Amino acid sequence: MAKVLYPKTDSNEFSIFPFIGEISWGSLISGTQLSLFDDMPTPPRHSIVKKNSSIIPVKNKYNNTENVIQIQNRRYLGNKYKLLALIEEIIEKRCKPYNSFCDIFAGTGVTGEHFNAKNIKIISNEILYSNYVSLYAWLSPEYFDREKIEKYIDLLNSLSTNNDNYFSVNYGGTYFTVENARKIGAIREKIEELKLNFKEKCILLTSLLYAVDKVANTCGHYDAFRKTLDMVVPLKLRTLDIKQSENRNNEIYNKDSNVLINDIEPDILYIDPPYNSRQYCDSYHLLENLIVWDKQDLVGKAKKMDRSNLKSKYCLKDASKSFSELIHKAKCKHILVSYNNTGESKDNRSNARIKDNEIINILKDKGEVEIFEQHYKAFTTGKSITNGHTERVFYCKVRK
Repeated sequence: MAKVLYPKTDSNEFSIFPFIGEISWGSLISGTQLSLFDDMPTPPRHSIVKKNSSIIPVKNKYNNTENVIQIQNRRYLGNKYKLLALIEEIIEKRCKPYNSFCDIFAGTGVTGEHFNAKNIKIISNEILYSNYVSLYAWLSPEYFDREKIEKYIDLLNSLSTNNDNYFSVNYGGTYFTVENARKIGAIREKIEELKLNFKEKCILLTSLLYAVDKVANTCGHYDAFRKTLDMVVPLKLRTLDIKQSENRNNEIYNKDSNVLINDIEPDILYIDPPYNSRQYCDSYHLLENLIVWDKQDLVGKAKKMDRSNLKSKYCLKDASKSFSELIHKAKCKHILVSYNNTGESKDNRSNARIKDNEIINILKDKGEVEIFEQHYKAFTTGKSITNGHTERVFYCKVRK
């Protein structure tokens, strides 16, 4: 028998209710609604674990200054920034002690970064190379020269050009102003010329990526650009607030998750796969093209490069088969799965690929299952009308 586990709405404690057959959800977690973007201010971080009838504060890791980038300062679909307190509570109550945490669909890396500590190994993985580069910048243990980075960011910000380049020819006047597009292309070319180790190059590329996202003429992704070009603020690179002393044990990968799972044995495996048929490589093709920089021929009004090798199986009809394979191969003590039910949409592309009962049955083959739920207001592009959005964390204590 699986269990539905949910917090009471009037306390910080858990209540456990068994169910048989169809899923019976308990009360929803009250509180701040979720956005699907990482780009948000940093609120005070608190553990919501109850101890001696008081909330335990957690030190704010981030330095809130105008010229420093924090990892969550990026617009990205499906982020888990506002879900971190719930994930942390589950880990506090169910997974301690632990020495390693794997974020196998890492995205921007906010989840792995949240649990990053000197005595914890963070394993982060992403199939998109642009995200891998960002993860490497934020979380890898490789040495970098901070003074060199600051000097080069000043240099890159000072670049000025009236000449067109690959980036401005393809994206100027649509996704960006011509002026910003020219500068983005010039900066990207200059980064290739600088003497850098891989970590340092990743840091500069990540600074560029975050800066690009701030001036993009889009609604948060790059599936299309806005008809009215009114994002006219100038491009500005900033330094990254990297907690390098906490990165000493970390591992960063750019692999298919179902392949990487054969080579790792984390204590905690956190799984946050794509939920529906919308491919992330379609939404972030421009950033991928900018970071890879092989200057492919682009097609269509949206100017997309070839993405055939970046398509996720978790966006296809047989997504549950890929999920089952991943769980079967997992060698870990605890599994946490975030999965948005996405409600019911008039556009079938927005509906969840894996059903709740499929997730539960697959996890039950591995161990005891509990479910945590949080309600939130969903982001849509204006075309997909959806109802009943909830973000769930399925927890499985793996049998020994």
